[in-house]
Amino acid sequence: MRFGIFIAPFHPVGENPDLALRRDFELVEWLDYLGYDEAWIGEHHSAGYELIASPELFIAAAAERTKHIRLGTGVSSLPYHHPLMLADRINQLDHMTRGRTIFGMGPGALPSDAFMMGIDVLKQRDMMDEAIGVLVPLMRGETVTHESDWFELREARLQLAPFTRPHIEMCVASQVSPAGARAAGKHGLGLLSIGATTTGGFNALAMNWQICTDRAAEFGKAVDRAAWRLVGPMHVAETKQKARENVRFGLANWLKYFQEVAALPLAPPGSIDNAIDALVGSGLAVIGDPDDAIAQLERLEQQSGGFGCFLHMAHNWADWAETKRSYELFARYVMPRFQQLNVNREASMQWAAQNRPTFIGAMGNAINQEIQKHVADQKAKAERKAG
Repeated sequence: MRFGIFIAPFHPVGENPDLALRRDFELVEWLDYLGYDEAWIGEHHSAGYELIASPELFIAAAAERTKHIRLGTGVSSLPYHHPLMLADRINQLDHMTRGRTIFGMGPGALPSDAFMMGIDVLKQRDMMDEAIGVLVPLMRGETVTHESDWFELREARLQLAPFTRPHIEMCVASQVSPAGARAAGKHGLGLLSIGATTTGGFNALAMNWQICTDRAAEFGKAVDRAAWRLVGPMHVAETKQKARENVRFGLANWLKYFQEVAALPLAPPGSIDNAIDALVGSGLAVIGDPDDAIAQLERLEQQSGGFGCFLHMAHNWADWAETKRSYELFARYVMPRFQQLNVNREASMQWAAQNRPTFIGAMGNAINQEIQKHVADQKAKAERKAG
């Protein structure tokens, strides 16, 4: 299993936005150092909280600050862009990052974004599916002609061949609606389940994967569970109590955003303590120790039937130091469990323990042998001296 982060991001409006963006860069650098596999960057244009407008710009800068971590658009809102212009930018990123870019696609999450551009929310998913239909061949280096009621392509093709061969990895966002799963299956793309730990999203995991595989078979495509990403929020500390104390720093701001502004019913009502209990009790979030994180991942594996990558939903519930510590604890004590990093070490330790009496006996014999050799040597020296 791979691990990463999904950075919307969520920044309270009282913060300095420049420093907030710089902290997002620092976080990606920290995850790169810790050995996380992926970082996904969102696209939003309104509501003041999720303040990255261009994931491509962020990825270009983050790539220069990191060495290994892959960087995905999480996601590019297809109805907001002419497909050729978007494909050209993503293809350039594929070259600039030397193959570390992942192209995540979706319809757009905030109705307020669509409203400002005069886009009918009811048409966004159909627009996404139509755009994917031309983006996939464009990213493969093919020539596309297509006429739509919102864009036109005339013998369109990208100037640069893809850096990643045969083409850049592409994924489609999905929550509860089957639209994302249908599109991913139809085009043989990866699936990005953003609401995997919400009640509706969790319950729909197996169904959405079945929809994805059925659509793939219908259109002669193949889909792979290894390209399936699940997203959910976690804050991990050394103890459950410390984790609860840590999230008091910023959870109230996050709750307010989802209760009063965002059009997603993620935040439970009531006091901070009640909200923590509700978030944990419903399975939406982990606010606990590494064992709680392990239990959540096992729960997701069982419900989904298996997936390739878990992405932390970045939330800024804790202060900066404790946020970094959370990702470090996860990397140290949770990731190895699912990546079999210590299988050989555990086997070696067990083998050494089982054979300890034999090894101790051999060591004792070796020591006694050296003592006897020393005694014999000293005796010989004494005899030579006496003679």
